[in-house]
Amino acid sequence: MHWREKVVPLYFISFESNFLCIKEFEIRLTITNYLMSSFKELGLDEDLLEGIASMGFETPTPVQELVIPVALQSDQDIIALAQTGTGKTASFGLPLLQRINPKDSGVHALVLCPTRELCVQVASDLEKYAQHARQYKIVAVYGGASIETQIRQIKSGAQIVVATPGRLMDLITRKAIRLDAVERVVLDEADEMLNMGFKEAVDFILGAAQNRKSIWLFSATMPDEVRAIASNYMQSPQELSTGKRNQTNENIEHQYYVCRAEDRYAALKRVVDANPGIYGLIFVRTKVEAKEIAEQMIRDGYNSDALHGDLAQADRDRVMQRFRENNLQLLIATDVAARGLDVQNISHVINYGLPDEIEVYTHRSGRTGRAGKTGISISIVTPKYEEKIRLIERKTKATVSKKMIPTGYEVCEQQLFHIINGIHDQEVQKEEIAPFMERILEELKDLSKEELIERFASVEFNRFLKYYRNAPDINILPRGEKRSPRSAAANGSMQRLFLNVGEMDGVTKKDFIKLLSRSFNIPGTSIGQIDMNRSYLHFDLDIAYVTVVKQGLTEFTINGRRLRVDEADARKERSGGSKEDRFFNKFDKKGGPKKGPRKY
Repeated sequence: MHWREKVVPLYFISFESNFLCIKEFEIRLTITNYLMSSFKELGLDEDLLEGIASMGFETPTPVQELVIPVALQSDQDIIALAQTGTGKTASFGLPLLQRINPKDSGVHALVLCPTRELCVQVASDLEKYAQHARQYKIVAVYGGASIETQIRQIKSGAQIVVATPGRLMDLITRKAIRLDAVERVVLDEADEMLNMGFKEAVDFILGAAQNRKSIWLFSATMPDEVRAIASNYMQSPQELSTGKRNQTNENIEHQYYVCRAEDRYAALKRVVDANPGIYGLIFVRTKVEAKEIAEQMIRDGYNSDALHGDLAQADRDRVMQRFRENNLQLLIATDVAARGLDVQNISHVINYGLPDEIEVYTHRSGRTGRAGKTGISISIVTPKYEEKIRLIERKTKATVSKKMIPTGYEVCEQQLFHIINGIHDQEVQKEEIAPFMERILEELKDLSKEELIERFASVEFNRFLKYYRNAPDINILPRGEKRSPRSAAANGSMQRLFLNVGEMDGVTKKDFIKLLSRSFNIPGTSIGQIDMNRSYLHFDLDIAYVTVVKQGLTEFTINGRRLRVDEADARKERSGGSKEDRFFNKFDKKGGPKKGPRKY
């Protein structure tokens, strides 16, 4: 039982020399944290209650209420179905600790995890649960770390081993660990373990733990492979479930945005920028996509990084640690790389395209909205995948609301008031700033209150305003609905530019659009009309990209000639271009220079 002290004032009233006297005393009352009473009712020992109380746990989650009493009182096999972030580790970890005699040597409990990260996290949680209890020896074994060190730790008397299947199989083969004394085996994230190809290793390990009393299998889903494990190795298991299959967390709001394929990255940026303060996980389908998106976001000034299969373990650990410690705002990851990533307080999960399986969508969205907090799951899709949103709704029983991609104006508005709120809530170190106040006031004395507010707000706001001032609307509108004139080129969002190459250089409109898209990540909606001439071309471009294109294209050459971009003023258009261009226009196709390779 968790106890805490509270100081309570006590007033004593008496008569002294015909006067009424009131005296105040302080007494210290040690009161029970009543919130722990529900954990106590599950049958847990007081020393373990101390541990979970110090971790901030208050009341058990549904899966803990279901599993802990059964796991404490019997040796029956258990199948527990619960989604990510529902407290599965405590539901098996607490009874596992309580049922082990710390005086017994040898490995008595085994926890199998699909990834190194989950393995380390589970071992750490078990140690925290037992911090006020008897001394347990818990060892984590996984690939990517010294196997010799792990062997020494096991031989020094490990009672609970938390392992990845591959490394444990290696240790068994080397005869560095014996599982004949193991009483309980936990399969954590069993569906993920089998999806990752560990079936052979799991079969081998369960065969080695032949004297086990029970298996506790935890999984978010029950595919056929998991059912086969249950059928082959478990005896009349008790199945405990906290909800229907694929059902999502009710604390999560589901949204989706529709855009053209070439606008997905622009839509991602707008969603991120319209949610200032976001602490998000962005899921992509491939490791190549993870690298590309992360590199582009870093170039665009976002505090982001990638997590994918090509990372060395040291780099992977560094990225995950930065994200866990909130030193990284956005993490772009593949599903495989994110397995075992246990991070609290994620505000948004963003699907940069929908996964193939509904179970994967449920897993992804379950990374947010944990521990009773709310979260938002966002999907960015193209029109042909919009029907899959309806399927997700039917399978998960969740409402997925369609949202309009924020306009530039809306993004700027959100950012401005985020800045204003930050200024309002900013903690002031009065003592430290006091010596400088006189000079500060002198420097700012010519500014009014309104001018000061404008300047403070503009320090960060100007960056967004410059980028989004005339940003086009990238929503796909229903047929017959006209786009707001705010986004039209005639309203000033496009700028007419001149480029010193044309048809005689072998350049086509398609080639030029590919060059802008692949080299500068410019969405198709930001490229306007392109007018091809023999030796030059004019094109309309979203003003947000003009500077980067004018600077970037000068690094390209065609036919040995360096590209040059200028503003296409009326004089150039009327005269047919610059002096150089008019000279080349005098020649017909046969007399023109030979076509050279396009160096794009």
